[in-house]
Formats: sequence, structure tokens, C-alpha cells
Amino acid sequence: MSLIASFFRGKMQAHELTRKAGDLVAGDRAAVHGDKHANFANIAGLWNAFLDGKNGKALTASDVGLMMALLKIARTQCGKPNDDDFVDGIGYIACAGEISQTLR
Repeated sequence: MSLIASFFRGKMQAHELTRKAGDLVAGDRAAVHGDKHANFANIAGLWNAFLDGKNGKALTASDVGLMMALLKIARTQCGKPNDDDFVDGIGYIACAGEISQTLR
């Protein structure tokens, strides 16, 4: 079975998963999202600002959705324009909104 076929069938072994991750990080993801150091620094800045606003309170499930949206927002600052970042960001915010209603 080819690597791609095993990926879609959900039967990849650990060594195949690590190879696939390496290929993505060094190839497609790097081309789309830009320099990983700048990207992660942008994410850290947004997450730090978000966490400063929490004033030491524990994170909620809704906060995770908001922080993932911030990750997608940070990604828009590096690499090539990518509609996926905007679509995923909207999805994360929508999920966070739904989850926050159950936390009230």
C-alpha cells in the first residue's frame, strides 16, 4: 500500500507519520505559511496578549477555539495568501461561540 493510500485509510505506522510530518513541515506547509520562526513568534505574541487578558484564570474550551483562531490570524502574516486560514479562523470562532453558550 502506498504512503498516500495508507494515509487516507488511517493505517499509517509511526515511521510513516513522522515521514509525512517532515515532508509537510519542510515542503507544503513551509511554502504556504512562510518561515516557521516568524510564524511561531506571531502566534506567541497573540497568545501572550490573550493570556494576559485572562488575569491568571484557567483556560476554557471556548478559549481554545479563540486561541486557535489567533493562530490562524497569525499565519496570515507569513507565507502566501491562504483562504484556508480565513475559513478555519471563522470555524474556530464559531465553535468557540457555540461552546461559550454552554459555559454560561
